[in-house]
Amino acid sequence: MRIFDNTSHSSKKQQKEEKEWIGASFKAENFIPGIVIGFILGLLLDLTKPSKSSNTLKKTSNLLTRNQPEKILATLKADEELKMVLVVRQDLKMAQGKVASQCAHAATGMYAELMQSDRYLLRQWEQCGQPKIVVTCKNQQEMNKLKEAAENIGLPTFVVADAGRTQVASGSRTVLAVGPGSKSAVDSVTGKQRLL
Repeated sequence: MRIFDNTSHSSKKQQKEEKEWIGASFKAENFIPGIVIGFILGLLLDLTKPSKSSNTLKKTSNLLTRNQPEKILATLKADEELKMVLVVRQDLKMAQGKVASQCAHAATGMYAELMQSDRYLLRQWEQCGQPKIVVTCKNQQEMNKLKEAAENIGLPTFVVADAGRTQVASGSRTVLAVGPGSKSAVDSVTGKQRLL
């Protein structure tokens, strides 16, 4: 019975210590700094997850920091899906495997550039499923016009220059990646091109 009493006594002692600890936690010198630290951490966590209402603002600030024209700002909508279009030159007469390889270079090249310059846009495109469409253009001149048109409205572009080890001459511009960008903006540049 004496052992039981000791356990009961130590249990009461633990309860008393817990009550003292809780009481000390709510003293002003402990409580107020805890609230301030919690508030700051809450703000930091909240800022890392953009809300739908702030999507347009973040896109606007990303575009402006890249010194791109303000024309595209009107075409971006917070809930609009994004896509990328890969434009393949037809005059180079590349085999199917070569075209596939060059398109992969274009998509991964654009991805690598956006990892450095605009991760927010990249994240939005990933959330849409990373849609990619492959179209054709006649020659280098047409590709240059499409690239210029895309850049004029603030769309990101990437051009693949081939190493020249297999089918085409070294330095040949094989594929142009346009976007990711809003469907309406990308279509305004590449919408009339023929699907591959």
